[in-house]
Amino acid sequence: MQDCIFCKIVKKEIPAEIVYENDDVLVFKDIKPASPIHLLLIPKKHIPTFFDLQPEDSKIIGEVQRAAATVARDMGLTKQGFRLVSNCMEDAGQLVFHIHYHMLAGRPLQWPPG
Repeated sequence: MQDCIFCKIVKKEIPAEIVYENDDVLVFKDIKPASPIHLLLIPKKHIPTFFDLQPEDSKIIGEVQRAAATVARDMGLTKQGFRLVSNCMEDAGQLVFHIHYHMLAGRPLQWPPG
């Protein structure tokens, strides 16, 4: 997607503070953190919303989940834990139409959110 900010980050056209990367997934720090640890986890493949997922995308979404566990372990969050959130469509709070997850940690998180 030509105008997608996350696709531009994947292509390294826009700088981001990357904390993890593999062939399918990119994880970087959110520029407006909502908690002491606030990372964005994205598939490198452009998929606008969960409604756009195809059967062949299951592996990629699984890789995002595995990346979350890897990053959390690397950051020492195995005891403290983290929250992984994804918004789908505008009413749910999706601002960038490229599937992404927010990893939040570093403080007690309340429930229910928002």
